[in-house]
Amino acid sequence: MSKKRILIIDDEAGFTKLVKLNLEDQGVYEVRTENMGSQGLAAARAFRPDLILLDVVMPDADGAQLASEFKEDLDLKDIPIIFLTAVVSREEVSEQQGLIGGQIFIAKPASPEELISMIQRELGEQAGAG
Repeated sequence: MSKKRILIIDDEAGFTKLVKLNLEDQGVYEVRTENMGSQGLAAARAFRPDLILLDVVMPDADGAQLASEFKEDLDLKDIPIIFLTAVVSREEVSEQQGLIGGQIFIAKPASPEELISMIQRELGEQAGAG
């Protein structure tokens, strides 16, 4: 079985490294990170991920704008995006069933289990994968 490809776009290098290690430890994901939001579109085109974890607020790019660029790109438009953000609280995410403005959000800090569960749900994987 081939590994699912996950692209993490977030300006916090320590955060992306930790998430990459936790996901790759599952044995079912190949993970690439991009710490320059402005390079997110190019990274997605080069890597062709199955799913994108995307920060909302980055110094050099707006996550919502970047997500809209993905949706306008014929090759990338069907890739599920999960927003990771410290801008919304866990309570806000919970009250909205993980959707804000029709987009899936996870509030930072997110546990590895929470991330993996959401990724599995979005990719339609078995809960016991890995």
